[in-house]
Amino acid sequence: MLRLTTPVHLWKAHLVPLTRRCYTTDVAAKSPLEGVRVLELGQLIAGPFCGSILGYYGADVIKVEPPNNVGDPLRTWRYMDKDGTSPWFRSLGRNKKSVCIDLRTEKGRSIVKQLAEESDVLIENFKPGTMEKWGLGPDDLYAKNPKLIYTRISGYGQTGPYSKKPGFASVCEGMGGFRYVNGHPGQAPVRPNLSLGDSLAGMHAALGVLLGLIARNKVPKQESGQVVDVAIYESVLNMMESIVPEYDRAGMVRQPAGTTVTGVVPTNTYPCKNGDYVIIGGNGDSIYKRLMVAIGREDLTGPKYETNTHRVAAQEEIDGAIGEWTSKHTPDEVLDTLASVSVPAGKIYSAQDIVEDEHINARGMIETIQVGTKEEGRGWDVKMPGMSPVLHSTPGKTRWAGPDLGEHTYDILGNYLGLSRSELEKLSSEGVISGKK
Repeated sequence: MLRLTTPVHLWKAHLVPLTRRCYTTDVAAKSPLEGVRVLELGQLIAGPFCGSILGYYGADVIKVEPPNNVGDPLRTWRYMDKDGTSPWFRSLGRNKKSVCIDLRTEKGRSIVKQLAEESDVLIENFKPGTMEKWGLGPDDLYAKNPKLIYTRISGYGQTGPYSKKPGFASVCEGMGGFRYVNGHPGQAPVRPNLSLGDSLAGMHAALGVLLGLIARNKVPKQESGQVVDVAIYESVLNMMESIVPEYDRAGMVRQPAGTTVTGVVPTNTYPCKNGDYVIIGGNGDSIYKRLMVAIGREDLTGPKYETNTHRVAAQEEIDGAIGEWTSKHTPDEVLDTLASVSVPAGKIYSAQDIVEDEHINARGMIETIQVGTKEEGRGWDVKMPGMSPVLHSTPGKTRWAGPDLGEHTYDILGNYLGLSRSELEKLSSEGVISGKK
Protein backbone atom coordinates (compact mmCIF):
# COMPACT_ATOMS: atom_id res chain seq x y z
CA MET A 1 0.00 0.00 0.00
CA LEU A 2 1.29 3.46 -0.89
CA ARG A 3 1.45 5.90 2.00
CA LEU A 4 1.97 9.65 2.09
CA THR A 5 5.22 10.49 3.83
CA THR A 6 3.94 13.99 4.59
CA PRO A 7 0.87 14.60 6.77
CA VAL A 8 -2.18 15.24 4.65
CA HIS A 9 -2.83 18.71 6.05
CA LEU A 10 0.73 19.78 5.16
CA TRP A 11 0.59 18.15 1.72
CA LYS A 12 -2.65 19.94 0.91
CA ALA A 13 -1.09 23.23 1.88
CA HIS A 14 1.24 22.91 -1.09
CA LEU A 15 -1.63 22.58 -3.54
CA VAL A 16 -2.50 25.69 -5.48
CA PRO A 17 -6.12 25.84 -6.71
CA LEU A 18 -6.40 26.86 -10.34
CA THR A 19 -9.24 28.35 -12.33
CA ARG A 20 -8.72 25.35 -14.60
CA ARG A 21 -9.99 21.91 -13.73
CA CYS A 22 -7.25 20.70 -11.47
CA TYR A 23 -5.01 21.18 -8.51
CA THR A 24 -1.28 21.22 -9.02
CA THR A 25 1.75 21.70 -6.82
CA ASP A 26 3.59 25.00 -6.72
CA VAL A 27 6.40 23.29 -8.67
CA ALA A 28 5.81 23.14 -12.44
CA ALA A 29 4.12 19.80 -13.06
CA LYS A 30 5.01 17.60 -15.99
CA SER A 31 2.28 16.02 -18.07
CA PRO A 32 1.98 12.28 -17.44
CA LEU A 33 2.82 11.35 -21.05
CA GLU A 34 5.56 13.90 -21.58
CA GLY A 35 8.38 12.31 -23.56
CA VAL A 36 6.12 9.73 -25.24
CA ARG A 37 6.17 10.08 -29.02
CA VAL A 38 3.07 8.96 -30.93
CA LEU A 39 2.81 8.44 -34.68
CA GLU A 40 -0.84 8.77 -35.71
CA LEU A 41 -1.76 7.26 -39.07
CA GLY A 42 -5.49 7.22 -38.41
CA GLN A 43 -8.18 9.27 -40.10
CA LEU A 44 -11.68 10.44 -39.22
CA ILE A 45 -12.66 9.64 -35.61
CA ALA A 46 -11.50 6.47 -33.84
CA GLY A 47 -7.73 6.64 -34.39
CA PRO A 48 -7.52 10.43 -34.12
CA PHE A 49 -9.56 10.44 -30.89
CA CYS A 50 -7.02 8.06 -29.38
CA GLY A 51 -4.27 10.45 -30.47
CA SER A 52 -6.17 13.40 -29.02
CA ILE A 53 -6.41 11.77 -25.62
CA LEU A 54 -2.72 10.94 -25.56
CA GLY A 55 -1.76 14.41 -26.76
CA TYR A 56 -3.95 16.10 -24.16
CA TYR A 57 -1.95 14.43 -21.42
CA GLY A 58 1.41 15.42 -22.86
CA ALA A 59 2.37 12.97 -25.61
CA ASP A 60 4.15 14.32 -28.70
CA VAL A 61 1.68 13.35 -31.45
CA ILE A 62 2.74 13.42 -35.10
CA LYS A 63 -0.29 13.14 -37.37
CA VAL A 64 0.42 11.80 -40.87
CA GLU A 65 -2.02 13.01 -43.53
CA PRO A 66 -2.15 12.52 -47.31
CA PRO A 67 -0.74 15.44 -49.36
CA ASN A 68 -3.89 15.99 -51.40
CA ASN A 69 -4.91 19.47 -50.20
CA VAL A 70 -7.58 17.75 -48.12
CA GLY A 71 -5.68 15.65 -45.59
CA ASP A 72 -7.79 13.88 -43.02
CA PRO A 73 -11.35 13.94 -44.44
CA LEU A 74 -12.57 15.16 -41.05
CA ARG A 75 -11.08 18.55 -41.91
CA THR A 76 -14.05 19.17 -44.20
CA TRP A 77 -16.84 17.34 -42.35
CA ARG A 78 -19.94 19.21 -41.20
CA TYR A 79 -19.65 22.96 -40.65
CA MET A 80 -16.51 24.51 -42.11
CA ASP A 81 -15.05 27.70 -40.68
CA LYS A 82 -13.98 30.77 -42.65
CA ASP A 83 -10.68 29.10 -43.57
CA GLY A 84 -12.39 25.99 -44.94
CA THR A 85 -11.47 23.77 -41.99
CA SER A 86 -14.01 22.18 -39.68
CA PRO A 87 -13.97 23.37 -36.04
CA TRP A 88 -14.42 19.69 -35.24
CA PHE A 89 -10.95 19.05 -36.65
CA ARG A 90 -9.54 21.95 -34.63
CA SER A 91 -10.80 20.08 -31.56
CA LEU A 92 -9.97 16.49 -32.53
CA GLY A 93 -6.61 17.52 -33.96
CA ARG A 94 -5.55 19.50 -30.89
CA ASN A 95 -1.97 19.19 -29.66
CA LYS A 96 -0.89 17.38 -32.84
CA LYS A 97 1.70 18.15 -35.48
CA SER A 98 0.53 17.68 -39.07
CA VAL A 99 2.90 16.03 -41.54
CA CYS A 100 1.80 15.35 -45.13
CA ILE A 101 3.27 12.13 -46.56
CA ASP A 102 1.95 10.04 -49.45
CA LEU A 103 1.74 6.47 -48.17
CA ARG A 104 0.99 5.26 -51.69
CA THR A 105 4.61 5.92 -52.67
CA GLU A 106 7.64 3.84 -51.73
CA LYS A 107 9.53 6.91 -50.55
CA GLY A 108 6.57 8.02 -48.45
CA ARG A 109 6.35 4.65 -46.76
CA SER A 110 10.09 4.71 -46.13
CA ILE A 111 9.75 8.06 -44.36
CA VAL A 112 6.89 6.78 -42.22
CA LYS A 113 8.92 3.71 -41.33
CA GLN A 114 11.75 5.95 -40.15
CA LEU A 115 9.32 7.98 -38.04
CA ALA A 116 7.95 4.75 -36.55
CA GLU A 117 11.47 3.68 -35.63
CA GLU A 118 11.75 6.84 -33.53
CA SER A 119 8.30 6.51 -31.89
CA ASP A 120 6.94 4.89 -28.75
CA VAL A 121 3.42 4.42 -30.09
CA LEU A 122 1.84 3.96 -33.51
CA ILE A 123 -1.90 4.37 -34.10
CA GLU A 124 -3.62 3.17 -37.27
CA ASN A 125 -7.24 2.52 -38.20
CA PHE A 126 -6.97 1.25 -41.76
CA LYS A 127 -8.70 -1.89 -43.01
CA PRO A 128 -6.82 -4.95 -41.66
CA GLY A 129 -4.02 -5.96 -44.00
CA THR A 130 -3.42 -2.47 -45.38
CA MET A 131 -0.38 -1.72 -43.24
CA GLU A 132 1.13 -5.12 -44.06
CA LYS A 133 0.59 -4.46 -47.77
CA TRP A 134 2.55 -1.22 -47.38
CA GLY A 135 5.38 -2.94 -45.53
CA LEU A 136 4.43 -1.12 -42.33
CA GLY A 137 2.93 -3.99 -40.34
CA PRO A 138 4.06 -4.91 -36.83
CA ASP A 139 6.66 -7.43 -37.99
CA ASP A 140 8.13 -4.87 -40.40
CA LEU A 141 8.50 -2.22 -37.71
CA TYR A 142 9.53 -4.42 -34.78
CA ALA A 143 12.71 -5.35 -36.67
CA LYS A 144 14.05 -1.86 -35.91
CA ASN A 145 11.85 -0.79 -32.99
CA PRO A 146 10.91 -3.78 -30.80
CA LYS A 147 9.56 -1.48 -28.07
CA LEU A 148 6.83 0.02 -30.26
CA ILE A 149 3.26 -0.06 -28.96
CA TYR A 150 1.50 -0.81 -32.24
CA THR A 151 -2.14 0.25 -31.83
CA ARG A 152 -4.72 -0.96 -34.35
CA ILE A 153 -8.38 0.03 -34.58
CA SER A 154 -10.77 -1.71 -36.95
CA GLY A 155 -14.40 -2.71 -37.12
CA TYR A 156 -14.00 -6.33 -36.10
CA GLY A 157 -10.39 -6.73 -34.94
CA GLN A 158 -7.32 -8.16 -36.65
CA THR A 159 -8.33 -11.81 -36.27
CA GLY A 160 -11.48 -13.89 -36.68
CA PRO A 161 -13.82 -14.61 -39.61
CA TYR A 162 -15.08 -11.01 -39.87
CA SER A 163 -11.69 -9.31 -39.61
CA LYS A 164 -11.42 -8.44 -43.30
CA LYS A 165 -14.90 -6.94 -43.51
CA PRO A 166 -15.20 -3.15 -43.77
CA GLY A 167 -16.62 -1.90 -40.50
CA PHE A 168 -17.84 1.61 -39.78
CA ALA A 169 -19.04 2.47 -36.29
CA SER A 170 -22.67 2.60 -37.41
CA VAL A 171 -22.56 -1.08 -38.38
CA CYS A 172 -20.44 -2.12 -35.41
CA GLU A 173 -22.86 -0.48 -32.97
CA GLY A 174 -25.39 -2.97 -34.29
CA MET A 175 -23.14 -5.98 -33.81
CA GLY A 176 -22.09 -4.81 -30.36
CA GLY A 177 -25.73 -4.91 -29.21
CA PHE A 178 -26.24 -1.20 -28.68
CA ARG A 179 -28.61 -0.58 -31.57
CA TYR A 180 -30.82 -3.49 -30.48
CA VAL A 181 -31.58 -2.01 -27.06
CA ASN A 182 -31.58 1.65 -28.12
CA GLY A 183 -34.97 2.90 -29.22
CA HIS A 184 -38.65 2.49 -28.55
CA PRO A 185 -40.46 -0.86 -28.40
CA GLY A 186 -41.90 -1.89 -31.74
CA GLN A 187 -40.03 0.79 -33.70
CA ALA A 188 -36.86 0.88 -35.77
CA PRO A 189 -33.63 0.91 -33.75
CA VAL A 190 -32.42 4.45 -33.09
CA ARG A 191 -28.96 5.84 -33.75
CA PRO A 192 -27.60 8.54 -31.45
CA ASN A 193 -26.75 11.66 -33.44
CA LEU A 194 -23.01 11.09 -33.08
CA SER A 195 -20.54 8.30 -33.77
CA LEU A 196 -20.55 6.61 -30.39
CA GLY A 197 -18.74 3.46 -31.53
CA ASP A 198 -15.80 5.41 -32.95
CA SER A 199 -15.30 7.43 -29.79
CA LEU A 200 -15.53 4.34 -27.60
CA ALA A 201 -12.95 2.61 -29.78
CA GLY A 202 -10.64 5.61 -29.47
CA MET A 203 -10.95 5.54 -25.69
CA HIS A 204 -10.28 1.79 -25.58
CA ALA A 205 -7.26 2.30 -27.82
CA ALA A 206 -5.88 4.99 -25.51
CA LEU A 207 -6.36 2.64 -22.56
CA GLY A 208 -4.57 -0.09 -24.51
CA VAL A 209 -1.66 2.25 -25.23
CA LEU A 210 -1.27 3.08 -21.55
CA LEU A 211 -1.42 -0.60 -20.57
CA GLY A 212 1.17 -1.36 -23.23
CA LEU A 213 3.48 1.36 -21.95
CA ILE A 214 3.11 0.13 -18.37
CA ALA A 215 3.80 -3.46 -19.44
CA ARG A 216 6.81 -2.33 -21.47
CA ASN A 217 8.37 -0.84 -18.36
CA LYS A 218 7.92 -4.14 -16.51
CA VAL A 219 9.54 -6.42 -19.09
CA PRO A 220 13.31 -6.71 -18.52
CA LYS A 221 14.24 -7.27 -22.14
CA GLN A 222 14.58 -5.30 -25.34
CA GLU A 223 11.60 -6.80 -27.20
CA SER A 224 8.89 -5.35 -24.97
CA GLY A 225 6.46 -3.72 -27.39
CA GLN A 226 3.16 -5.29 -28.34
CA VAL A 227 0.14 -4.96 -30.60
CA VAL A 228 -2.97 -3.32 -29.16
CA ASP A 229 -5.90 -4.76 -31.14
CA VAL A 230 -9.09 -2.70 -30.76
CA ALA A 231 -12.35 -3.68 -32.46
CA ILE A 232 -15.11 -1.08 -32.63
CA TYR A 233 -17.85 -3.65 -32.00
CA GLU A 234 -15.99 -4.92 -28.91
CA SER A 235 -15.64 -1.39 -27.58
CA VAL A 236 -19.43 -1.11 -27.84
CA LEU A 237 -19.96 -4.57 -26.35
CA ASN A 238 -17.87 -3.59 -23.33
CA MET A 239 -20.54 -1.08 -22.28
CA MET A 240 -23.50 -3.44 -22.65
CA GLU A 241 -23.81 -4.18 -18.94
CA SER A 242 -25.62 -7.44 -18.13
CA ILE A 243 -27.13 -8.43 -21.47
CA VAL A 244 -24.84 -11.44 -22.02
CA PRO A 245 -24.92 -13.02 -18.53
CA GLU A 246 -28.69 -12.46 -18.26
CA TYR A 247 -29.21 -14.18 -21.58
CA ASP A 248 -26.94 -17.05 -20.57
CA ARG A 249 -28.50 -17.66 -17.16
CA ALA A 250 -32.14 -16.80 -17.80
CA GLY A 251 -32.65 -16.66 -21.56
CA MET A 252 -33.52 -12.98 -21.22
CA VAL A 253 -32.98 -10.78 -24.28
CA ARG A 254 -32.88 -7.10 -23.31
CA GLN A 255 -35.41 -5.17 -25.40
CA PRO A 256 -35.63 -1.47 -26.27
CA ALA A 257 -37.12 0.54 -23.42
CA GLY A 258 -37.60 4.01 -24.89
CA THR A 259 -36.74 6.74 -22.42
CA THR A 260 -36.17 4.44 -19.46
CA VAL A 261 -33.91 1.51 -18.54
CA THR A 262 -35.12 -2.06 -18.20
CA GLY A 263 -35.36 -3.28 -14.63
CA VAL A 264 -34.64 0.02 -12.84
CA VAL A 265 -37.51 2.19 -11.51
CA PRO A 266 -37.93 5.10 -11.46
CA THR A 267 -35.39 6.52 -13.88
CA ASN A 268 -36.92 8.27 -16.84
CA THR A 269 -37.46 11.44 -18.82
CA TYR A 270 -40.51 13.41 -17.74
CA PRO A 271 -42.42 16.28 -19.42
CA CYS A 272 -42.60 19.76 -17.92
CA LYS A 273 -45.11 22.58 -18.22
CA ASN A 274 -43.38 24.53 -20.98
CA GLY A 275 -42.71 21.58 -23.29
CA ASP A 276 -39.24 20.83 -21.96
CA TYR A 277 -38.16 17.65 -20.22
CA VAL A 278 -36.21 16.68 -17.13
CA ILE A 279 -34.45 13.47 -16.20
CA ILE A 280 -35.13 12.07 -12.74
CA GLY A 281 -33.22 9.20 -11.19
CA GLY A 282 -35.17 8.14 -8.13
CA ASN A 283 -34.22 4.48 -8.16
CA GLY A 284 -32.51 4.19 -4.77
CA ASP A 285 -34.84 2.95 -2.03
CA SER A 286 -34.44 5.97 0.25
CA ILE A 287 -34.26 8.37 -2.71
CA TYR A 288 -37.53 6.99 -4.01
CA LYS A 289 -39.27 7.65 -0.71
CA ARG A 290 -38.05 11.25 -0.65
CA LEU A 291 -39.20 11.71 -4.24
CA MET A 292 -42.70 10.47 -3.51
CA VAL A 293 -43.02 12.73 -0.48
CA ALA A 294 -41.79 15.71 -2.52
CA ILE A 295 -44.45 15.21 -5.21
CA GLY A 296 -47.21 14.52 -2.69
CA ARG A 297 -47.57 10.82 -3.47
CA GLU A 298 -46.86 9.18 -0.14
CA ASP A 299 -49.50 6.64 -1.17
CA LEU A 300 -46.88 5.14 -3.49
CA THR A 301 -44.56 4.28 -0.60
CA GLY A 302 -44.65 1.40 1.85
CA PRO A 303 -44.12 -2.37 1.52
CA LYS A 304 -45.61 -2.56 -1.98
CA TYR A 305 -42.91 -0.18 -3.30
CA GLU A 306 -40.10 -0.93 -0.84
CA THR A 307 -37.44 -2.29 -3.22
CA ASN A 308 -36.53 -1.88 -6.86
CA THR A 309 -38.06 -5.29 -7.59
CA HIS A 310 -41.39 -4.07 -6.20
CA ARG A 311 -41.18 -0.83 -8.15
CA VAL A 312 -40.41 -2.55 -11.45
CA ALA A 313 -43.76 -4.33 -11.13
CA ALA A 314 -45.44 -0.93 -10.64
CA GLN A 315 -43.43 1.03 -13.21
CA GLU A 316 -46.36 2.36 -15.20
CA GLU A 317 -48.11 3.59 -12.07
CA ILE A 318 -44.98 5.24 -10.66
CA ASP A 319 -43.86 6.89 -13.90
CA GLY A 320 -47.39 8.13 -14.48
CA ALA A 321 -47.50 9.79 -11.06
CA ILE A 322 -44.14 11.48 -11.53
CA GLY A 323 -45.02 12.67 -15.04
CA GLU A 324 -48.33 14.06 -13.83
CA TRP A 325 -46.48 16.13 -11.23
CA THR A 326 -43.66 17.38 -13.49
CA SER A 327 -46.10 18.43 -16.22
CA LYS A 328 -47.54 21.04 -13.85
CA HIS A 329 -44.16 22.70 -13.25
CA THR A 330 -41.31 24.28 -15.19
CA PRO A 331 -37.95 22.46 -15.27
CA ASP A 332 -36.47 24.93 -12.78
CA GLU A 333 -39.35 24.41 -10.37
CA VAL A 334 -38.96 20.64 -10.63
CA LEU A 335 -35.22 20.77 -10.09
CA ASP A 336 -35.45 23.19 -7.16
CA THR A 337 -37.98 20.98 -5.41
CA LEU A 338 -36.00 17.79 -5.95
CA ALA A 339 -32.68 19.40 -5.02
CA SER A 340 -34.16 20.35 -1.66
CA VAL A 341 -34.69 16.65 -0.88
CA SER A 342 -31.50 15.35 -2.58
CA VAL A 343 -33.15 13.53 -5.47
CA PRO A 344 -30.90 13.34 -8.58
CA ALA A 345 -32.48 15.27 -11.45
CA GLY A 346 -31.36 17.45 -14.29
CA LYS A 347 -32.15 19.19 -17.54
CA ILE A 348 -31.29 17.82 -20.95
CA TYR A 349 -28.47 20.03 -22.19
CA SER A 350 -28.01 21.38 -25.69
CA ALA A 351 -24.59 22.54 -26.93
CA GLN A 352 -25.53 26.08 -25.87
CA ASP A 353 -26.46 24.89 -22.38
CA ILE A 354 -23.13 23.09 -22.07
CA VAL A 355 -21.06 26.10 -23.13
CA GLU A 356 -22.92 28.45 -20.76
CA ASP A 357 -23.20 26.23 -17.67
CA GLU A 358 -21.34 27.60 -14.65
CA HIS A 359 -20.35 24.20 -13.26
CA ILE A 360 -18.98 22.93 -16.56
CA ASN A 361 -16.95 26.12 -16.92
CA ALA A 362 -15.79 26.03 -13.30
CA ARG A 363 -14.43 22.55 -13.95
CA GLY A 364 -12.50 23.85 -16.96
CA MET A 365 -14.42 21.62 -19.33
CA ILE A 366 -14.85 24.39 -21.89
CA GLU A 367 -11.54 25.56 -23.30
CA THR A 368 -11.11 28.56 -25.59
CA ILE A 369 -8.24 28.10 -28.03
CA GLN A 370 -6.93 30.48 -30.68
CA VAL A 371 -6.80 29.46 -34.34
CA GLY A 372 -4.26 31.33 -36.45
CA THR A 373 -2.91 34.81 -35.78
CA LYS A 374 -3.70 38.33 -36.88
CA GLU A 375 -0.24 38.47 -38.44
CA GLU A 376 -1.40 35.73 -40.80
CA GLY A 377 -4.44 37.76 -41.73
CA ARG A 378 -6.71 35.66 -39.57
CA GLY A 379 -7.14 34.67 -35.98
CA TRP A 380 -10.17 33.68 -33.97
CA ASP A 381 -11.07 31.64 -30.92
CA VAL A 382 -12.81 28.29 -30.93
CA LYS A 383 -14.35 26.62 -27.91
CA MET A 384 -13.84 22.91 -27.41
CA PRO A 385 -14.49 20.48 -24.57
CA GLY A 386 -11.72 19.70 -22.15
CA MET A 387 -10.89 16.06 -21.54
CA SER A 388 -11.53 13.81 -18.60
CA PRO A 389 -10.27 12.53 -16.20
CA VAL A 390 -9.01 15.46 -14.17
CA LEU A 391 -5.52 14.80 -12.85
CA HIS A 392 -4.85 17.07 -9.90
CA SER A 393 -1.05 16.96 -9.94
CA THR A 394 -0.27 16.31 -13.61
CA PRO A 395 -3.17 17.88 -15.51
CA GLY A 396 -3.77 17.64 -19.22
CA LYS A 397 -4.48 20.67 -21.37
CA THR A 398 -5.04 21.90 -24.90
CA ARG A 399 -1.82 23.60 -25.95
CA TRP A 400 -2.91 24.46 -29.49
CA ALA A 401 -5.82 23.83 -31.83
CA GLY A 402 -5.71 21.27 -34.62
CA PRO A 403 -2.97 22.44 -37.01
CA ASP A 404 -3.20 23.51 -40.61
CA LEU A 405 -2.59 20.77 -43.16
CA GLY A 406 1.13 20.00 -43.37
CA GLU A 407 1.99 22.75 -40.92
CA HIS A 408 4.86 20.75 -39.41
CA THR A 409 6.08 18.64 -42.35
CA TYR A 410 9.39 20.40 -42.87
CA ASP A 411 10.04 20.85 -39.16
CA ILE A 412 9.41 17.20 -38.25
CA LEU A 413 11.23 15.61 -41.16
CA GLY A 414 14.13 18.01 -40.80
CA ASN A 415 14.56 17.92 -37.04
CA TYR A 416 13.42 14.35 -36.29
CA LEU A 417 14.90 12.56 -39.31
CA GLY A 418 17.68 14.98 -40.22
CA LEU A 419 16.56 15.52 -43.82
CA SER A 420 18.19 18.52 -45.45
CA ARG A 421 16.31 21.39 -47.03
CA SER A 422 17.29 20.23 -50.50
CA GLU A 423 16.11 16.69 -49.75
CA LEU A 424 12.78 18.02 -48.52
CA GLU A 425 12.35 20.21 -51.60
CA LYS A 426 13.04 17.22 -53.84
CA LEU A 427 10.50 15.07 -52.01
CA SER A 428 7.98 17.89 -52.30
CA SER A 429 8.57 18.26 -56.05
CA GLU A 430 8.00 14.51 -56.42
CA GLY A 431 4.68 14.72 -54.57
CA VAL A 432 5.89 12.51 -51.73
CA ILE A 433 5.42 15.22 -49.10
CA SER A 434 3.79 18.63 -48.86
CA GLY A 435 3.45 21.32 -46.26
CA LYS A 436 4.32 24.78 -45.11
CA LYS A 437 7.92 25.74 -45.91
